[in-house]
Amino acid sequence: MDISTKYLGLKLKNPIIPSASPLSKDIGNIKEMEDAGAAAVVLYSLFEEQIEQDSLELHHHMTAHTDSYAEAINYFPEISDIKFGPEEYLKHIQKVKEVVNIPVIASLNGKSLGGWTNYAKKIEEAGANALELNIYFLATDTTKSCAEIDRLYVDIVKEVKKVITIPVAVKLSPFFSSIACMAKQLDEAGADGLILFNRFYQPDIDLENLEVVPNVILSTPFASRLPLRWIAILYGRIKADLAATRGVMSAEDVLKMIMAGAAATQMFSTLVKNGIGHIATVLNDMQRWMEEHEYESLEQMRGSMSHKSVANPAAFERANYMKILHTYK
Repeated sequence: MDISTKYLGLKLKNPIIPSASPLSKDIGNIKEMEDAGAAAVVLYSLFEEQIEQDSLELHHHMTAHTDSYAEAINYFPEISDIKFGPEEYLKHIQKVKEVVNIPVIASLNGKSLGGWTNYAKKIEEAGANALELNIYFLATDTTKSCAEIDRLYVDIVKEVKKVITIPVAVKLSPFFSSIACMAKQLDEAGADGLILFNRFYQPDIDLENLEVVPNVILSTPFASRLPLRWIAILYGRIKADLAATRGVMSAEDVLKMIMAGAAATQMFSTLVKNGIGHIATVLNDMQRWMEEHEYESLEQMRGSMSHKSVANPAAFERANYMKILHTYK
């Protein structure tokens, strides 16, 4: 039975990829992921703010005593005393590549053009097999149009693609006026893959302390419905590979995404809930289901339940909405 897949030009032994998360900060965890059967791994994200802060701290340390006597060279900090967040990220890529044999996908999380191209190149030089752009831009400016926001995403992809040769994927959010049009624009800009969908972590309010606080809630299987729908709609309409993230918890979730048209699936919440070894369980369950239903490969089922393949494509659109409301009891 062939459960291999091709994603971002990479030949993967299966479609399961642990997504960007704190789990990948520990090389031991990444090795455990590989041993459990993960086909690749996405490293935790390097944030644009970290890059900016790193530059500011270095500038401060190197200029704080520029008016002192030249002899006072001990004012300058030892390089080892300055913590290079971005540099540590590059070193982490190198260390991971030495330990595991699966492809290593780096992740850049930012909101503007600044810093993307410089560190994209450094990430490639560090040995990453691909780069995931996690563009986390919250459009709060009431004077910026949808077209301006869309252009920002497209420009970032174009600029990054100019400076690196490794594959580039974009982790897309569902908050666009037209997801289909945005996907098409990114595809034409050179994106090798699209990951559906990014989670914008929502803040909460602490009523006792009257503070706005972070509150991370792990995904549930229901969250997979949104990427499932859009992967099915986009499959066959763009060249870029499609990957699913959000709510991918079990073998059933993985199989559904493949049938919708996904080339790969990413998971995190289920690894937190069930342990990294759960990857092996998902793979075993996948193969058992495929054997029972006489599938010889993932390629045989890919896209078989996509918008363009099903007998009633309207089920992915408004007709499904009306049917649910009228039949729910």
